[in-house]
Amino acid sequence: MATLFAATTILFIVVHNIPGDVIYVWVYDIVETYGVSWEEAERIARVMFLGYEPDKPLWQQYIDYIRNLLRGNLGYSPTFRLPVNAIVASALPWTLFILSLSLSTSFIIGVLLGMFIAWKRKTIIDPIVSAYAAFTDATPDFVTAMLLFIFLAVRLGLFPLKGAYDAEIVTPGFNLPFIANVLWHAALPVLSYVIEHIGAWTLLMKGSAVSVLEEDYVRAAIARGLRESRVVTAYIGRTAIIPLVALIAISIGSMMGGSILIETVFTYPGMGYFFAQAIGRMDYALMQGLFFLIIAGVILANLVVDLIYPIIDPRAREE
Repeated sequence: MATLFAATTILFIVVHNIPGDVIYVWVYDIVETYGVSWEEAERIARVMFLGYEPDKPLWQQYIDYIRNLLRGNLGYSPTFRLPVNAIVASALPWTLFILSLSLSTSFIIGVLLGMFIAWKRKTIIDPIVSAYAAFTDATPDFVTAMLLFIFLAVRLGLFPLKGAYDAEIVTPGFNLPFIANVLWHAALPVLSYVIEHIGAWTLLMKGSAVSVLEEDYVRAAIARGLRESRVVTAYIGRTAIIPLVALIAISIGSMMGGSILIETVFTYPGMGYFFAQAIGRMDYALMQGLFFLIIAGVILANLVVDLIYPIIDPRAREE
């Protein structure tokens, strides 16, 4: 709770010290769009911000923000003219959907490939995967997303250009056409994450598995003539995967941060897409609300890992 409170306070100060006048940005946009006078545009902008008072002392704005936050009110977004709670309720499920698919897919493939490389350390796959991991680690997530979007969606037309599903084709619900359409739209965002993270999971699993290979119980299992598949999975993989569990929480944070650009590239209606819109329009309430949810999610993920880690690793239990 203390961590969340401190992060929320720092977040509020940073957001409200972003260079520029938020009212000016909106007034200018209204004048350019509707051709009204500056005074009329300023009146409209202040109404849209529902009582936002830039001249009000920052500490008073902070108290109002915390008071609303304790009541579960994340504010009102003038960009979308909706409560931030409503935007989060519609965007969060889509972000969690693609993140869970991406994280589980990259983690499983990376773990299996890492175990194989650790067991077959002298194969050509080892340097190939190492080079691939170094390349993807140096490549921003949005670059991979842009390449996939340009070649697979725009030029080849194999995947949709935007959205989470085709509202004019399928009816939302637990039915096969809708599920298939949702997966089709999520394919490229998920693939972007997987391409960027699979190499890192592979190298982490390889490093952990190599250290386990030197354990006496692994040598004893090999000497007993157990099947190779059983030694790799039951003796090496089962122990080597434990340190990687603690890194899942960190991965959730990094993937949620990368979702801002990836979801924007694919116009996918998740938290990252709305985050980018909020930053572009200096929508303080929406920025703060989405930031708060991301911070709370990362803290919760770390808490869950701390709770389950002693269960999966007996060595971490207190005697």
